[in-house]
Amino acid sequence: MRTNIQFTGVDNQVRTILVAGATPGCGKTTTTVNLGVTLAQTGYSVLLVDTDLRKPALHRYFNIINEPGLTSLLFDVTMDLNRAVHKSLVENLYILPSGPIPPNPAELLSTEKMKSMINVLANRFDYVLFDSPPVMSVTDAAILSRLVNATLFVLDYGRVTREAAVFALEQLKKVHANIIGAVINGVPNRKGYYSYYHYYYSDSGTSRKKDRKNTPGLEKHYRSGLTI
Repeated sequence: MRTNIQFTGVDNQVRTILVAGATPGCGKTTTTVNLGVTLAQTGYSVLLVDTDLRKPALHRYFNIINEPGLTSLLFDVTMDLNRAVHKSLVENLYILPSGPIPPNPAELLSTEKMKSMINVLANRFDYVLFDSPPVMSVTDAAILSRLVNATLFVLDYGRVTREAAVFALEQLKKVHANIIGAVINGVPNRKGYYSYYHYYYSDSGTSRKKDRKNTPGLEKHYRSGLTI
């Protein structure tokens, strides 16, 4: 996923990325965290921002307090960014929690202050990843998708319906979100998936034929993950 995103930004660098799930419980926060860690491990400075101002969860992944955070910075323009940003145990990885939950999340995210804040963060870090509420639930993700370089669309295998996925995707397309791919979570770890790697890296022609025969549908399993 990290590699595909970097190739996607060859012509126009992708630095601010919204991770938007179609439905609740699809694994969008886990996707945000894992992507942030892998980007940070390559030496990039990465900031994870919790823009789920209704049910924030990012702070719990890193066992940090949720205040001050993003909303604190939006309401108090004099606050130093360093007061709200936390350094994680992963080198180069930082977290900006949501801060106090506001009564009007959608309205707050659509302000000029939020747009300016994203620009400030993008100038400070190599990559900024935004965790957002589910697209099906509220308009927050659609609003944020217009303010970032790219959007990752997260679906949970075996749980999300085709109708729900299509509807959520249409909501993002209506606001002209730059959707660079879909992340499929929870794909079963079938034997054929792992056999693919043995097939691909094997130096033996005999081994290739044997593995290929025993792994029907390899292409489908291999492409599960980030689809560009």
